Amino acid sequence: MQKECEHFLQKKKNISPNTAKCEECEKEHLPTVALRMCLTCGHVGCCDSSIGKHATKHFKETGHPVMKAIPEDIWKWCYIHEEYF
Repeated sequence: MQKECEHFLQKKKNISPNTAKCEECEKEHLPTVALRMCLTCGHVGCCDSSIGKHATKHFKETGHPVMKAIPEDIWKWCYIHEEYF
């Protein structure tokens, strides 16, 4: 069994989404495929299947390591270790 990534184990306060949609896509009038929420700050960005890839851009700009699928909350992703939980 694989050891769980320490970034998933970090206890954060209960983070809520900052916006209902990808803020950058809204500003740029881009369609989104799916949404991801940063578990450090609540930033909502679009997935890598979307044109903007704003969730990944957020990680590259901030270094915030973990995001989750929203609104379903069915998985989390660590950008540093490139693994799901």
